[in-house]
Amino acid sequence: MAFEGASPVNTQHVDVLIVGAGLSGIDAAYRLQTECPDKSYAIVEARAAIGGTWDLFRYPGIRSDSDMSTLGFPFEPWDSDVSIADGEAIRSYIQTTASKYGIDRNIRFGHRVTAADWCSEASRWTVTCETADTTTTWTCDFLYACSGYYDYTAGYTPEFPQVEDFAGQMVHPQHWPADLDLTGKRVVVIGSGATAITLIPSLVGQAEHVTMLQRSPSFVVNLPRVDAVAGKLRRVLPRRTAGSLTRWKNIFLSMYFYQYARRRPDDTRSKILHFAQKQLGDDIDANTHFNPSYKPWDQRLCIAPGGDLFRALRKGKASIVTDHIEQFTPSGIKTRSGEHIDADVVVTATGLVIQLFGGAALSVDGEAVSTAEKLIYKGMMLDGVPNFAFAFGYTNASWTLKCDLTAQYVCRLLNRMSRRGETACVPERDASVEPELMVDLDSGYIQRAKNVMPLQGTQAPWRVHQNYVLDLAATKLSRIDDGAMQFRTAASRSTAASTSTVAESSGPVRGRRQPSAAHSAERWTSIRTHARRRRLLR
Repeated sequence: MAFEGASPVNTQHVDVLIVGAGLSGIDAAYRLQTECPDKSYAIVEARAAIGGTWDLFRYPGIRSDSDMSTLGFPFEPWDSDVSIADGEAIRSYIQTTASKYGIDRNIRFGHRVTAADWCSEASRWTVTCETADTTTTWTCDFLYACSGYYDYTAGYTPEFPQVEDFAGQMVHPQHWPADLDLTGKRVVVIGSGATAITLIPSLVGQAEHVTMLQRSPSFVVNLPRVDAVAGKLRRVLPRRTAGSLTRWKNIFLSMYFYQYARRRPDDTRSKILHFAQKQLGDDIDANTHFNPSYKPWDQRLCIAPGGDLFRALRKGKASIVTDHIEQFTPSGIKTRSGEHIDADVVVTATGLVIQLFGGAALSVDGEAVSTAEKLIYKGMMLDGVPNFAFAFGYTNASWTLKCDLTAQYVCRLLNRMSRRGETACVPERDASVEPELMVDLDSGYIQRAKNVMPLQGTQAPWRVHQNYVLDLAATKLSRIDDGAMQFRTAASRSTAASTSTVAESSGPVRGRRQPSAAHSAERWTSIRTHARRRRLLR
């Protein structure tokens, strides 16, 4: 359902306000308009185009770091044999999907959310957006953040010693200059993560020479660019059937590899290094440059589609140095071991800055929400924050897998509330649940974000599984009224919807109809979980 027009005071209201028009935002919109067709929604997007990450990042070689059958939308199967797709293809796919399902008509571009406050009395969010020339206000019954997990304005760059002495050009991949000409240039890429490993094979065709300078190695594996099985399935089966089978094939393969790596880390390390050395040839030592101190999947594995990084190194078009930076010089970088690397351009592929909810300040009844003190419920909601969900994907699989489960659960939640006349849902933490770090990765950008990231609990539903099958059961098969999730009804909302006045009810809501009441102030009523009330459960 489309959103309502602006009022004279420049305030617009929708049932659900989605923040972000990237993969997760478009997925959320599709689920809402198909599974909750009676709900109005709008998407506010800070940028001027659809795509999120895939519209922001424009550095050479930008591509997916997981297969497109699982990164893509389950309702719009990726229709290509190319499994590891480039950024332009992914951006086009997202835009085409949004247009095909009419989602693009509900997007308001250039709207950056700066604040959102929940009012318990009104049972409603008030969301403040900044545009190029004004400030707008939205109200919504449910706020759904699909704005990613990092700061779009700037990436992370460490403080390098004497960097001001460098006479060349410094570039961060997050804001790649469209007119950057690397012809005949000596380029140093600092970093060992997915961005560096993506950049280097693309730069070797432009620059005179490319050096990968890493403080410590990462695990890098070769995955095929083309999914031969997917191609065969599409030739003999209907498109959606082939897409679904390919998706499940890759889900189970990635789960198997992850579980194998965690349970047999030494064997996994040995196999990864063996294949790396085989592709590098005899002149580059895999044990020196591709054997990190951490175990496989303590940090996310990097992929080299078709072995492109290994091939660039083997052919001498690129070189790799594993060392610390001692200092910058006018002509390049001096390492701790004393080696000097000449450079005309230095690319700092040194990571992201974690930022939740697009940097918006959340508050409940005027009190600021500190995300680092909150427990995360089912990997998508925060304890004590009503009618709010956010999309946060997997760290060991495709981002969209978890985001789509989140969207379906939000729809299930909204439909249950509509049937029972409830106006708010809020996860309430149990004091007996011990908090732990939400993401079990040693990656630098995760470690730098401990003061931002919410916590997980030691038991369900506060546990973050990083497992699609477990999350599928938790979001689609488990009870909604699980004891942690509390449902409430703001009495004046009921009054406004009714033409009759009845005596105030002092007990919990037991039916699907909204109770009518005359109130001078709002009052919440909680639905408690008891066996005798199983008839209310979905």
